[in-house]
Amino acid sequence: MKKGCIILLGMLTLASCAMFRTEKDELPSKLSLEFLESSYYETKALSSLPDTNDFNLTISNSAGQVIYDGLYGKSPQTFNLQEGSYSIRIVSTEFTTPAFDAPQYGDEQFVVIKAGEYCKVQLSCYQMNSGVKLNIDHNFLTAYPNASLHLKSSTGRLLYSYSERRIAYFQPGSISLIMSEGATDKVLLTRTLLSQEILNLNISAGAGSSGNSSSSGSGISVALDTSRYWINDSYVIGGDNSVGDEAADALTIANAKENIGKQDVWVTGYIVGGDLTSSSMSFAPPFKSKTNLVIGPRSATSDKASCMSVSLPSGVIRDELNLVDHPELLGRSIVLKGDIVEAYYGIPGIKNVSDYVLK
Repeated sequence: MKKGCIILLGMLTLASCAMFRTEKDELPSKLSLEFLESSYYETKALSSLPDTNDFNLTISNSAGQVIYDGLYGKSPQTFNLQEGSYSIRIVSTEFTTPAFDAPQYGDEQFVVIKAGEYCKVQLSCYQMNSGVKLNIDHNFLTAYPNASLHLKSSTGRLLYSYSERRIAYFQPGSISLIMSEGATDKVLLTRTLLSQEILNLNISAGAGSSGNSSSSGSGISVALDTSRYWINDSYVIGGDNSVGDEAADALTIANAKENIGKQDVWVTGYIVGGDLTSSSMSFAPPFKSKTNLVIGPRSATSDKASCMSVSLPSGVIRDELNLVDHPELLGRSIVLKGDIVEAYYGIPGIKNVSDYVLK
């Protein structure tokens, strides 16, 4: 399933916490993190996005001590922390130097936690780096057959070949388009790009342009294609544009809960438990019941309210998915096709499962 990102400006924000006073004897403070379901967006600059459960999460205190460094999907639902300030950084991949096809998604927040309080931080996911795509007209190649084009920033330089079709990604900041011909470099254009901005440029040569060194750069046209200047240009994934008709457009668990009654639709989640009863469920083996599963939004989910129950019909699906025979499926990502019901063992669920895809 495509999980994506809301397009937000700014790299470091002060987290807004939902604070709930607890008794003094319940110290230390508690911190929980979750991605906003409404922030699953995809920009037109990208065909697919990584699963947020595979993002790397780092939490550090004001002294620089690392509290957690690992996958978001495997992080605890609640962190027990001392009073103080903490930085939270979550990224799809590390990005330091210019590279093709290397968008970086994530969020950075700063939170101050008081003693004996519960702080819930909602993470947004946005493109943290910027990009440039060149569309090089054939007449430019004809006019300057011995020239080459480069994109340069403070962190590195990339050769952009005439046949290149990919987006070049950079750290936000000043980026220059340079034409090299022999030992001569000429800056054709410099732009300052913010995070999330994808600059699309058309490069062409005017009539009479030639590639000799005395006229290098003359007659060159560099035009901004405003229809492809992607800033806050997005469409919703898992919202109104996604109804779960296909496995690739499966509803998230939060979306599924908003679509009670829909039939024969795809829902995605992680297998987190089973052994459902009217009052309990199990999140750890050994399991005893072959008739049901519990799926959650993250592989480490252990909060009943965040989950959906799944009824496994008798036959091949039950034989292949039950946790009694297949405990190794715990934590696996799965997409299920079935009917969304208001309640199955006390929580929203999926019945009449007719198909599934394990990831």
